Amino acid sequence: MNRKLILICLLSLLLVSFNLIAQEEFKFGETPVSESEIIKVEQPKPAWIQIGAPIAVLAFFFGLVLTVFKMIPYRDTKIHFNLQELPVAAQRGIGMAVIMFGISFGFGAFEARYQIGLHGSAETYFHEMGLGKLIAITHAHLIGFTTSFFIIGIPFSLHFKRLRIYQLIFPLGLAAALTDIISWWGIKFVTSNFEYITWWCGAVFSICYIWMLIGLVRIIFFPKLHWFPDYINDETLKKED
Repeated sequence: MNRKLILICLLSLLLVSFNLIAQEEFKFGETPVSESEIIKVEQPKPAWIQIGAPIAVLAFFFGLVLTVFKMIPYRDTKIHFNLQELPVAAQRGIGMAVIMFGISFGFGAFEARYQIGLHGSAETYFHEMGLGKLIAITHAHLIGFTTSFFIIGIPFSLHFKRLRIYQLIFPLGLAAALTDIISWWGIKFVTSNFEYITWWCGAVFSICYIWMLIGLVRIIFFPKLHWFPDYINDETLKKED
C-alpha cells in the first residue's frame, strides 16, 4: 500500500513538473500577439467582381466617348485656322512645346517600364504603393494628361478641322487617359485584371498622343511635306501642286 502511494505521489510530481516546464517554455496564451504579427489572408473576390469590374470601367470609357460625341456632334465650322499663318514666334513656341512634350512623354513611358521591371508587374507595383502616393500620382497625372493633350490637341484639331477622323483623336486620347487612371485604383483595391485595361488604355492614348505630335511637328517644321490628309483638309494645296 505504501509503495502504491509513493508511486502515485511520484507520478503526480512528475506531471506537475512537466506542466510547469511547458508553461515556462511555451507560455501559451500568456503573451499577447501584436497586430503586426498577425498574418491576414484576404478572401478572394468573387468572379463576377474580378471580371465584371474591369468590363464596367471599359464600358465607362466607351460611354464617355459616345456621350461626348453625341452631345457635341461633328459639323463643319466656319472658323479658318492654319498653323502656318500664325505669327512666327507662335509657331516657334508651339513647335518647341510640342517637342518638349514628346520628350516628357518618352520619359513617362521609360519610368513606367522601370517601375514594372523593379517590382515585377503592375499589380505588385500598385499593391505596394501607399494610399497617399496613389492619391498624389492620380492628381499629378490628371493635371499632366489634361495639360499635355490640351496644348497639343487644340492646335491639331483646329488645323485639321475638315478631317472628321482627326476630330476623334483629341477626345479619344483624353478619355483613354482618364480610364487608365481609374484602372490603377481598380488594380490596388479590386482585382489585378484591371491591368489589362491599363495596358489597353495606355496603347490608345499613346497612339493618339504620338499621332498629334507627329502631325504638329510636320506642319510647323516641314511645311512643304504633304500627304493625302492635307489635300483633303486644305483644297488650296491641290491648286498649288
